[in-house]
This record gives sequence, C-alpha cells and structure tokens, in this order.
Amino acid sequence: IGDFVGRRRTERALRESEQRYALAVRGADDGLWDWDLETDEIHVSTRWKAMLGLEEDEIGRDASEWVGRIHPDDVERVKAKVAAHLAGRTAHFDDEHRMRHKDGSYRWVRCRGFAGRDQEGRPRRLAGAQTDITDHKTYDPLTDLPNRALFLERLGQALARARRRPDALCAVLLLDLDRFKGTNDSLGYLAGDELLVAVARRLETCLRPGDLVSRFGGDEFAIFLESIGDASDATRIAVRAQKELQSPFTIEGREVLASASIGIALSSRGHDTPEAVLRDADAAMRRAKASGRGRFEVLDETLRGRLLARLELEGELDQALEREEIRLHYQPVYLLAEPRLVGFEALLRWQHPRRGVVDAAEFLPLAEATGVILSLGGWVVHEACRQLRLWRDRAAGAPNAWISVNVSGRQLGDPDFPETVRTALEAFRLDPAEALPSADPSLAELKTLGVALDIDDFGAGRSSLSALEQLRPETLKVDRRYLGDGVGGGEGSALMRAILALAHELKAGVAAKGVETEDQARGLLALGCRLGQGHYFSRPLDGEAAFALVAGLGGLAGDPRPKSAGAALAARLPSPALGRAL
Repeated sequence: IGDFVGRRRTERALRESEQRYALAVRGADDGLWDWDLETDEIHVSTRWKAMLGLEEDEIGRDASEWVGRIHPDDVERVKAKVAAHLAGRTAHFDDEHRMRHKDGSYRWVRCRGFAGRDQEGRPRRLAGAQTDITDHKTYDPLTDLPNRALFLERLGQALARARRRPDALCAVLLLDLDRFKGTNDSLGYLAGDELLVAVARRLETCLRPGDLVSRFGGDEFAIFLESIGDASDATRIAVRAQKELQSPFTIEGREVLASASIGIALSSRGHDTPEAVLRDADAAMRRAKASGRGRFEVLDETLRGRLLARLELEGELDQALEREEIRLHYQPVYLLAEPRLVGFEALLRWQHPRRGVVDAAEFLPLAEATGVILSLGGWVVHEACRQLRLWRDRAAGAPNAWISVNVSGRQLGDPDFPETVRTALEAFRLDPAEALPSADPSLAELKTLGVALDIDDFGAGRSSLSALEQLRPETLKVDRRYLGDGVGGGEGSALMRAILALAHELKAGVAAKGVETEDQARGLLALGCRLGQGHYFSRPLDGEAAFALVAGLGGLAGDPRPKSAGAALAARLPSPALGRAL
C-alpha cells in the first residue's frame, strides 16, 4: 500500500510539474524545438508552428525543413553559430534571424538553445525556444509605424510580383519634413518627438487599404502604394498628405506648422531592387526641396536619366585625378587701358575619355558634394604653382606673372588648406609677399603666405558687404551681368559705377569677367575699371599656349592691383560662399 501511495504522489507531482511547465510555455509565448542530432529529426511545438502560420501536419520532422525556412541571407550565420556551440566554443546558441511564414513573408525570431551531451562531452541533442520579435525588429518604437526594413521587404515583394506581371505598377513617396530642425532647436527634442508622432497619425489617414506608411528615421517618412493605375494615383496621395500637414499641430500647448517635401518614384523595368526605387524617390524629393518647401516631384524618365548620368559621373570623377584626365587652362587677364597682359585665371577642365571636355560647372558641384574637391583643389594649387615656376624659368618677362585659382567654401573650411598652399609655394620657390591682416584665421594664414584674395563673381551671390571690409580683398571679380553692351549707360553701368566706388573705398581693384566686345572693354575703361578678361581678349589656353603668349609679348605688365603686387598666387573666393568663409 505504501508503494502504491508513493507512486500516486509521484505521478501527481509529475502532472503538476508538466502543467506548470505548459502554463509557463504558453505565458512566455515561445515556440519550443528539440533536435535529435543522431537521427537528424527535429520536434517543434504547436506554438512554434503557429508562429509561422503552420498547421500541425504542415511541417515534417526532418531538420532540413527547419533550416529551409531560414532567410537565405541569414542561414549561413545560423549554421555557423550552431556549429560553434556544438563544438563547445560558446556557452549556448543564440541568434536573431528571419523565418519564412506560410504566406511567404518573413518573421523575425530570436532562437536560443542548449546542447545536451553524453559522458564524453559529445553533443547528442540541441533543444531550445523561439520567440517572435518581428514587431521589435520591423517597427519604429516612437511612432509604431513600420520601419525601413519592413518597408523594403514589402516593396521587394511587390517588385517580384511586377516581374511576373508587367502591367503591375506600384509607387514610393518619400517625405522629408521642412524646418523640422528648427522645431527641435526651439522647443526641444521631446516636442520634436511629439510632432513626429502627430505627423505619423495624420499620414495614416491618407492611405488606401493595402498601402503602407513608414518612418525611416529622423524626420523622414515613406509611403508605399501597393497597386496604382498611373502616376496620377500617386500624386493624389501626395496632395492629400500635404493638405493633412497644412493644419497647425498643437505641441506642448503651442501651435506648430509643418510641411513636407515629397519625392515620388514609380516602379519600372529599371528597378531591380527596392533600394533602386528609394534612390529615385530620394532624387525626386531633393529636387522638390530645392524648388521650395511643401512641394512634390515625380521622377520621370528625363530626371531619372540625369540622375543615372550624375551617379556615373560621380564615380568616374573619383578616379579622374589618378588617370590624369583633369587639366588646367589659363584665361588671360588684361589691363584695359593698353591693353596688356598682366596675369591668368586657372580654369579646370576634365578631359573625359568618352564625353570629351566636361565643363567645370558640371562636375565641380559633384566634387563639392562628395568631398573630392579637397584633393582636386590641392592638385589645382600645386599645378598652378608648377606652371608658374616653369614660365618664370623659361621667359625673362615672366617674373611679374601671377595665376589666380578658384577656392570653394569647403576648401576654406579645411584646416589643412593653408599648409597645402604653403607646401606648393615652397616646392616651386615662389616667394611670399608682405603679410596682410584678415578677420578669418584661415584667410589670414593665406595672406601671410603672400596669397592675394579676390572675390569671384561679385554680385552673383548674397555677398555680405560688412564681410568685405573684414576680408580686405585684393580684387572684386565682377559678374558679367553688370557689363552691359558698352558705354551707353543703363542699369548695368550704374551698378558697375557703384561697385567701382565700393572697391575704391576698400582700396581694392576691380576686374570684369566675360568681356566679349570692344564696346564693352571701352565702356568699362570709361567707368574706371582697370582689368578685364573674356573672349574679346582670349579664350582660355592650355599651359603651352599661355606660355607662348607670355613669351611672344616679351613679358607681362606689372600687376596693377593696389596691395600685394608681388603675390604669385591669388585665391579666388566664391562670392556666395563669402558669408560662410568669414
């Protein structure tokens, strides 16, 4: 009797333990798995199957079926981690990866396991649990919107369907909030987060059934339109979204205004990946932002062609210096009164192997945006100094020669730029002139080296007049729009007289760019302008042709600029960047 009672107690305790274990498993919402390494069979729980939308009989016990459901991009990592644990190199197996659901989508799971070993330490089984972490991995914690990963997954599925059905069309709208940084700076980050949540809720009201709105991070949102007839369906959603954002938001008791620049890209044969569609939507969004706030742009084939050409050119520009495709040409600068040659402006040209000569106006913005401008600018300074040294060694009249080089705002912000100039001057034995004061340390250091500072395209940008006095430029290079047709007066002549008066007060010279006719040259001289350059005098010349011009004229006139007549190199600062430089 005692044995019988003992067995009953043991059985009851075992049942209670199993019930507690089952309750704990259900409470944890985990799916269990047990892999027999000797038979290569794997047993999974009902919850494990439900996690992937599977019925009891929809997956077998062969371990290959489990491995076959792991995302192709994750499977090798999972195998490596399992092998490491079975080899005893890790205390347990733990990995986050994607598993294929019955509906074809992928769910993010965290899979943990521990190996059971025999007395010799050989692994006999591997058992553990699997947790669905899809919401954690694919949703933005601030707005509860799908994140970039889930957005790309949905878009990728749509593109795959479109490859099977050529008539299927989807669209991506990329939204970037205008002036969001100002809200963060003035009201604080908590208010900024509150605004982002409010924007998310309004954007959700703009969607059709089946559409998706996502937050990519920061103030960037994206809308995926699953199925559309044509571009007009996408533009209607864009208009609806902008109208929703026009109404003021109440944030921490204050009214806050918001708007968004929107770029729209439609799926097409050229889009092999979701990232390609996003790239096009981003290009359209940037164009919308550049044309004004609260606008949208659709990336059409023309814009897309320009984008692809720009990306190709950007990649080639990075190698152009190494391939010796970059050239300097030299535009002569003349004294208008004689006229007589006094110096040159160095102009960049790209001798592209397929496209021929690429104008600087086309590739310099790319160089500035990518940072290539720093190495490119350093090469320009070095090459101009090398050319000037060569002229001075070969021609008796060349010691008075000078070359001006154009300098970008990004170069001025580079703390190593003055040292780049110093190294080039010393390498080619070009003596610095008398030091001149400047309010900006970088510019002051350049002046210490005897580098004259000119303002290029004066009047073409938003130049700061107060900054001119601090900079003390050698020369104002006047934009061609102020030249007019000649001596006949008019608004151009009036503005030119004003610029000349300003330069006189600053004790700076004035040089006119783009002089095309004799009448323009005479008119400028009559107004008191002393220097000019343009096709009337000479087109830009390569180094040999420029030297031939110097040698043929028997030398150059003395530099008429009022301050650093001995300066061999002039740094020509961009007028729109003046405010950033000082």
